Amino acid sequence: MLPTAVIFDNDGLTLDTEQAWTRAEATLFARYERPFTEDDKRDLIGSAGPAAAAKLERMLGRPGDGPRIIDELHDLVMEEVRRGAPTMPGARELVAALRERGMPLGLASNSPRAFVDAALEAAGMQDAFDVTIAGDEVPRHKPAPDGYLAAARALGADPGHCIALEDSNTGVAAAKAAGMFVIGVPSFPGVVLAAADLVAESLLAPAVHAALGLRAAA
Repeated sequence: MLPTAVIFDNDGLTLDTEQAWTRAEATLFARYERPFTEDDKRDLIGSAGPAAAAKLERMLGRPGDGPRIIDELHDLVMEEVRRGAPTMPGARELVAALRERGMPLGLASNSPRAFVDAALEAAGMQDAFDVTIAGDEVPRHKPAPDGYLAAARALGADPGHCIALEDSNTGVAAAKAAGMFVIGVPSFPGVVLAAADLVAESLLAPAVHAALGLRAAA
């Protein structure tokens, strides 16, 4: 059965903003004289809000400072993303192919509205989606389903008839909790998306296009 709507994650799935996040995170950790490791990166991917604050408090040894550290990281990543936000391989083509089919498209991100808008504009993708939902526009961040449910509602689609595309376990959990079929495309080495319904190496994979009712990418 083909979906009635498709909802994309942003960071690491649609846009290669994880580079911006990684540079910002490395700068933040250096300020606190802490090394920023690949394990730290894997742990932080997909995190936002109180969950991210708690992780950063632990990683940086600053209990109780989470909200302030999150604000500091936000300022750093905004500087980084304004320098550019390339699309992930196959993302632009996949969105275009779905649009050509008349498929309603949404984007559900854990990042705040200011970052989502800046990243999409930097990539020239500000008009790519019918609906965009940011992490600061819903009561709970991923792994709660709020963002995906809000996107489906705004698109007039039954969540159970939507396909979500995600690159993190946090996002996969959110989309599954919303009742969606989830395509997982890991963006960082060592990330295993075992809970996704379909896992592919990139958005160019024939299996991704087949699941969405499209011809495989050339």
